[in-house]
Amino acid sequence: MTLFHYLKYFLFHAIGLLALTMLMAGGVWVTVGLIAVLAIYMVGDAVCGDDTATPKLQHTGILTVQLWMALPLLSAIVLAFVWSVSPGDALGLGALVQQFTGHDAIAMRDAAHWGHHVSGVVLTGLMIGMIGTIPAHELTHRTWDPVSMLVGRWLLAFSFDTVFAIEHVYGHHRYVSTTEDPATAPRGRNVYFHVLASTIKGNISAWKIEQKRLKRAGHGVLTPFNAVIRGHLMSVLLVGAAAWLGGAQAAAWFVACALWGKALLEIVNYMEHYGMVRDPATPVQPRHSWNTNKRISSWTMFNLTRHSHHHAQGEVPYQDLKPFPDAPMMIGGYLTTIAVAMVPPLWHKLMTPKVLAWDRDHASAAERELARQANRDSHIPAMVTAG
Repeated sequence: MTLFHYLKYFLFHAIGLLALTMLMAGGVWVTVGLIAVLAIYMVGDAVCGDDTATPKLQHTGILTVQLWMALPLLSAIVLAFVWSVSPGDALGLGALVQQFTGHDAIAMRDAAHWGHHVSGVVLTGLMIGMIGTIPAHELTHRTWDPVSMLVGRWLLAFSFDTVFAIEHVYGHHRYVSTTEDPATAPRGRNVYFHVLASTIKGNISAWKIEQKRLKRAGHGVLTPFNAVIRGHLMSVLLVGAAAWLGGAQAAAWFVACALWGKALLEIVNYMEHYGMVRDPATPVQPRHSWNTNKRISSWTMFNLTRHSHHHAQGEVPYQDLKPFPDAPMMIGGYLTTIAVAMVPPLWHKLMTPKVLAWDRDHASAAERELARQANRDSHIPAMVTAG
């Protein structure tokens, strides 16, 4: 049984391999792949229930390697997508597929409807968010491990978001659920506005944090020591590689995938912390983040779902995070909640009762006062009435 708890996290890699296979198959298979991934998460979370097990796993090296494996996997997925929108047979990948499988991938790709390219962008951006950002989130918390930090930053480069390794660890975790945190969406905010606001404010926050670090270290801001500048150059290098493989058109398609992957991160930030308030004098506790224990999301996202424990103790590795079933719960699993968040009227209809219940059941006396002000500012009628 213990072996199973190591193997279950390989479901993450199986989803990535499915996406990779469908992108290389081309044409309608790309759309089939997108539908399959969405179904695995949404239907799987709906029927498979919650995972509340927290076994003690001794072989932590295996668990770390599982995270590192995300980088070659994501690189292969993005390469397959770039090939799928390139005019030629970049690196001879199509010929290689035909040689080993007999499948004429080039013909399928070239005959594809434009809609399948859109499916490819959605699927690849989803993989950048999942195969890239999720393990990077875990790895960049390991500030004592240079290999994990390097792998994590390269994974983030695919979504043009290496600043996440700075702002998330040193900013977001300090200010979460307060007005100082760019990633915490105030009550009533639209998710699409939040994507823009959190991105801009997060980059500004990361720049300020890095400025202070460089000053303490005795380095100038506009130097190679600046991790913000180095990180953005990593992303530029990836765009250049896409252009080298498939020309300007392929590079533009890749940029679309990267921006969608970045947007997904901010949508996730939105749903993990929407409407939360915290007295800045109070330490971060499990009640200050939305949680979910859905089994498929947990197994394929390295327990990112157990967000309440993660914010209470950010240094705890993913395999040791506890489910906290009494923490405030999201609408469903991650992709289901993402889908709901992208429909603002539905989101506010479902989340307003949850937020008001949080005020009643989880908030401290000081936080109830903050909540009353947040409700008045929300412009959501039910919240304004609640006061």
